[in-house]
Amino acid sequence: MPLKSQTCARTAVSSWAALAASQSQFEELPRPMKRLADVKISTLDLVPVRHDKGPADSLRNSLNLAQHVEKLGYNRFWVAEHHNMDGIASSATSVLLAYLAGGTSTIRVGAGGIMLPNHAPLVVAEQFGTLASLYPGRIDLGLGRAPGSDQMTARALRRERSGSAEDFPDDVTELMEYLGPRTPDQKVIAVPGSDTNVPIWLLGSSLFSAQLAGMRGLPYAFASHFAPRYMHEAIRVYRNHFQPSAVLDKPYVMLGVPLSAADTDEHAEYLATSVYQRILALMRGHSLMQRPPVESMDGLWLPHEREAVASFLGLAMVGGPDKIRAKLDVLLEQTDADELIFTCDMYEHEDRLRSYEILAQVAQG
Repeated sequence: MPLKSQTCARTAVSSWAALAASQSQFEELPRPMKRLADVKISTLDLVPVRHDKGPADSLRNSLNLAQHVEKLGYNRFWVAEHHNMDGIASSATSVLLAYLAGGTSTIRVGAGGIMLPNHAPLVVAEQFGTLASLYPGRIDLGLGRAPGSDQMTARALRRERSGSAEDFPDDVTELMEYLGPRTPDQKVIAVPGSDTNVPIWLLGSSLFSAQLAGMRGLPYAFASHFAPRYMHEAIRVYRNHFQPSAVLDKPYVMLGVPLSAADTDEHAEYLATSVYQRILALMRGHSLMQRPPVESMDGLWLPHEREAVASFLGLAMVGGPDKIRAKLDVLLEQTDADELIFTCDMYEHEDRLRSYEILAQVAQG
């Protein structure tokens, strides 16, 4: 078993303090809130790559995790599009989704998300129309407006023209038209895709997508698993701008939440140091491959870096069952979220499986 010293517990990031410090920002939100048992829980897999293994292991682990959380009753399993990142193996998102959907039977499978500036809307419609035809009623399509990569990689992805975030609203409209019923004057159709009506979500870490999702009457997923700073305001903007649509008659909010659950608080803090190292590497521009947990983060980061990692992971749920339950109760009380989607980047795959088991037990009361 890994070491679990008091030093580790003392030096690990206190993510809950960051959330509690921002409590006043929730005051404008409605107060009668849901209980944890009323809220759906889902999984976001970043398909992490370990420093001592390769992408093939990560992809197999992703399917195993999807099968695991399906048995536990999770609602959906999403993967995210990232490019030119050595520690993330989900770049070919639609291909990976076919693998995951084919290896599961009931859980919803989707992109969280497809970065639309990297793709022509017609291509996305054809890919997800194909997935929806093969796995009807199980495919989700989350859309982001950032490229999910550096500028050089973004140019390599779309050589004919550089997609722009400014094109995002028009691209969303075009994509929805391809996936909806064919109109008499429609000259270009997606086959498969037309009339599949794949559920579309808008994703975001700022206020732009929140407002757009509300105006379009679409479900909204906020990237609070890495950008919690604007979460409270984004929820308010989305709900205030929401217009009922053929898709939704009332707002639907899903929040991303980092998770490190274990049988004890001390062990959860120890396991979370792998995540802290990864975020620190991201901030320094180093390799994102997973590293094993450490007994103490002292000497690995500078004080300002520790603060930056704490801000990045401000919504992280780190602890044993009782601590996780208490944190989630407060989060739901203050946000009234409809669904929570958890990402868990522990070094050992077995620890990730256990973390999602603990969360499921907590959610079921």
